Amino acid sequence: MTTITHRIAEHRATLAVAGRFDFSIHRDFRRAYEEILASPAVREIGVDLGKVDYIDSSALGMLLLLREKALNQNVRVDLEQAQGPVRQVLDVANFGRLFQIS
Repeated sequence: MTTITHRIAEHRATLAVAGRFDFSIHRDFRRAYEEILASPAVREIGVDLGKVDYIDSSALGMLLLLREKALNQNVRVDLEQAQGPVRQVLDVANFGRLFQIS
């Protein structure tokens, strides 16, 4: 089962995904980041991928949409805790050119 959680602390928000990051969670993912972006204080979003065990191309698309909407509000998006196969997918997709990945 996939879970999405988020929290806002001052100017930084964390959006954490656990489990499969695929099209099945697109509504919940969008709802979470829209709630974050509705907070005018947020200047940075960290997407925590540390507990993601599968990521596909639709998830990459969701991350790109988040990035586009965030940039329109001058909010930076970083990808955090990416490891193993998830990190490999991000590397193959050249996401390091678009996001700070840790």
